[in-house]
Amino acid sequence: MNKTSVEFSVGLFVLIGMLCVGYMAIKLGKMEWFGDEYYLLDAQFDSVSGLKNGAQVDMAGVDIGKVADIRLDTNTHMAIVQLKIKKDITLSDDVIASVKTAGIIGDKYIKLTPGGSSRMLKPGDLIFETESALDIEALVSKYVFGDAHN
Repeated sequence: MNKTSVEFSVGLFVLIGMLCVGYMAIKLGKMEWFGDEYYLLDAQFDSVSGLKNGAQVDMAGVDIGKVADIRLDTNTHMAIVQLKIKKDITLSDDVIASVKTAGIIGDKYIKLTPGGSSRMLKPGDLIFETESALDIEALVSKYVFGDAHN
């Protein structure tokens, strides 16, 4: 084998290896190439304390999406959470979105509870039926300082 064919073979091998590593990084990192697998919904909460972008959205214990963005509505002073829901999941307009805590560590996620309506939400719609995160610190402070009955 001459020197040029050896260098070409090594270069080709390195290129294929780099492509494989890039593909695996995208797949294992669950990155999206084009974003066509999801549609967006907004949910309006009084409080989303501890919830972070990228948090899981589940229904009946099954992962159906993730939190895309969290922002404050300056008019209503409520938190607006943008949810990325898998396209094959349809939600009725009376679905209930709740901020829940997973495990002992306390990671927050959104739990969706289906409703009974026959009208379905469309991309960009707003979920009004929500339950905010339970504020453990406020409950403990009420108990410690004697305001538990109020």
